[in-house]
Amino acid sequence: MTDAAGAPTGPWLVVIDPQAIFASADSAWGSPFFADAMPRIRALAAAFGDRVIITRWMPTADRSTSWGAYFAAWPFADQPPSDPLYELVAEARDLSIRPTLDLPTFGKWGPELEAIVGRGAHVVLAGVSTDCCVVSTALAAADAGAHITIAADACAGSTAENHAAAIQVMGLYPPQITVSDTASVLASLDS
Repeated sequence: MTDAAGAPTGPWLVVIDPQAIFASADSAWGSPFFADAMPRIRALAAAFGDRVIITRWMPTADRSTSWGAYFAAWPFADQPPSDPLYELVAEARDLSIRPTLDLPTFGKWGPELEAIVGRGAHVVLAGVSTDCCVVSTALAAADAGAHITIAADACAGSTAENHAAAIQVMGLYPPQITVSDTASVLASLDS
């Protein structure tokens, strides 16, 4: 769907950080549920068409802040942004016609994302990790007035317990945040 000027209308899909560092079983941050979530992410992206944004977490935060202690705790991740760890997984490279939104923060909501989707937009979130970047994005977006839907089965947590805990926390924010699933999101696009 587009408006009279050809701009996309309707809800947006934001796929958070489908990167090697979060997908690889060899990574300390690899989610064991990433492979299960990826087919659902791809189905959502196909349905959203040109209203898909892919984000990437980048290790470019200022080390003089609390990020310094963070990278000291996780030295394997303290690599240049060009490191293969930060590349999109192969299954995510064709999900969007737009360039990736690369940020050095867990939460991806901010002026850059809001400028693309619009103030008060309806945004569906999917991606990794449910218990870090997804929940951080959802809460900030809700605070900014966006309408957020979490496609819970298209998110991957660090553990099953952490995924469930993050979903429970996000479920405490209705009506600004709605927890749903891929099938329900797809059905809502058809109605």
